[in-house]
Amino acid sequence: MGVPRGATGHAVVDHPRRAVGTVVFVVFLDLVGFGIVIPILPYYVRSFGVGDVFIGLLAATYSLTQFLATPVLGRYSDRWGRRPVVVLSLAGSAVAWSVFGLADLTGDLGGAAVGVATLFLARALAGAMGGNIAAAQAYVADVTPPERRAGALGLVGASFSLGFIFGPAIGGALASETAVRAAAGLPIPATRFSLPAFGAAAMSLIALAVALVALEEPDRHRTTAERTTLVGSFATALRDPALRGLVVAFFLVSVAFAGVQVMFIPFVADAPAYRFDASAAALLLTYVGVLGALNQGILVGRLADRVGSARLAVGGASILLVALAALPFAPELGRALPALGGPAWLGRELVALLAVLGLLSFGNGLLNPSLATLVSASSDAERQGTAFGVTQGAGSLGRTVGPPVAAALYALAYWSPFVAGAAVVLPVIALLVGVVRRERRG
Repeated sequence: MGVPRGATGHAVVDHPRRAVGTVVFVVFLDLVGFGIVIPILPYYVRSFGVGDVFIGLLAATYSLTQFLATPVLGRYSDRWGRRPVVVLSLAGSAVAWSVFGLADLTGDLGGAAVGVATLFLARALAGAMGGNIAAAQAYVADVTPPERRAGALGLVGASFSLGFIFGPAIGGALASETAVRAAAGLPIPATRFSLPAFGAAAMSLIALAVALVALEEPDRHRTTAERTTLVGSFATALRDPALRGLVVAFFLVSVAFAGVQVMFIPFVADAPAYRFDASAAALLLTYVGVLGALNQGILVGRLADRVGSARLAVGGASILLVALAALPFAPELGRALPALGGPAWLGRELVALLAVLGLLSFGNGLLNPSLATLVSASSDAERQGTAFGVTQGAGSLGRTVGPPVAAALYALAYWSPFVAGAAVVLPVIALLVGVVRRERRG
C-alpha cells in the first residue's frame, strides 16, 4: 500500500519512528556480524602460513569492493527502492561470511593458496554487500523531515558504534575452546575461525528476516533507469558545488580516522607507559565504542537543533584534529597532571589517554552524522541514495588508502600517523567553514 509524501518533500510512512528503528536495528545486526570477525582476522590469515602483508591486503579488499559497490547500490536504491537493495545486500553478506568460514575446509582440500583465495573472495563479496549503508541512510532521509534528519542519521551512526562494541566480544566468545568443543557435534566445520564467521552469517540472516518482515518501502518518486558508471557518479558529484566539498571531506576524514584506528593498538602495545596486551586494548576500543554510541545517539540531534549541522560539523572536525594530534603524546600529557588518588592501575598516563580517546570519540561522533545530514540537504529527494552512495564510496576509498599509509609512517616515527591524520583534517575544517559561510549568505 502506497503512502503519500509529506509537505516538506519526505516520504511519509504509517509509523515513521518504527521505520527508522527497523533500519537502525538492521544496520546494527549487520555491523555486529562485521565486528564478529575482527578478532580472528589476523590469526586466520596466519593459519595458512602466509606473511602479515596479506592481513593488510585482506582489509584493503573489503574497503575497495565497498568503495566500488556503494555508489552502485545507492543509485539502484533510487531506482528500485530502498528495501530491495537492503534485502539483497543482507542475503549477500550471509553468503559471504559463510564462505569465509569455509576457507579452512577449502585450504585442507586444495592447499594454502586455495584457502587464502577463498578468504579474499569472501571478503570481497562482504565488502560489496557492506555498501548497503547508502540505501539505509537514504531510507532514513526519505522518512524523516529535514528538521529531524540529523538525529535520525545520528542513530544510524550509533548503531555502528554498538555493532563494534558487541561484535568483537561475540567473536572472541565463538573463537574460544569452549565454543569449539560445544559445536563439535554440529554438521558444520567447527574451528576457532569458522564459528565466528558462521556467527556473522547468522547475524546477517537475522537482519534479513527483520527486513523482510518489518521494513516498509517508502512511497516516493523514483528516478528513471539511467546508466551511470562509478566514475560518472563521482564526476557528477564533484561538479555539484553543494556536494563537491562533502565528497572530499568524507574521503579525507576516512583517510585520517582509518589510519589511526589501524595503528592505535600497536601504539598502546609499544608505548613504555602502557605496554597493553590485546585484552586491555580491546577494553579501550569498547570504551571508545560506548562513548561513540552515546554521542551519536543522544547528543547529535539535540546539538544540531541548536547550532545547525554545518557548524556542528566544524566543531566536530576541530575537536577531532586536537584529539588526533594529542593521542601519541598522551603519556607526556599524563605526566604533567598532578598526582591522582584512586586505584594503582589508574595512573596519570592512562587518565590522559582515556581523556584524549573521549575527545576523539566526541569529535568523530559529532562530525560523521553532521556530514551525512549535509549530504542529505545538498541533494534532491529523488537522488538521496546516489548522493549517499558517492560520499560513502569516498569514505570506503579513504579506508582503503589510510591504513597502509599510516603503517608506513608508524615505521618511521610512532607519532607520525596521528599527527599526519590531524593535518589531513585541516582542509576538512576549511571546506566545512565554507559551507557555513554559504549558509549565512543564503
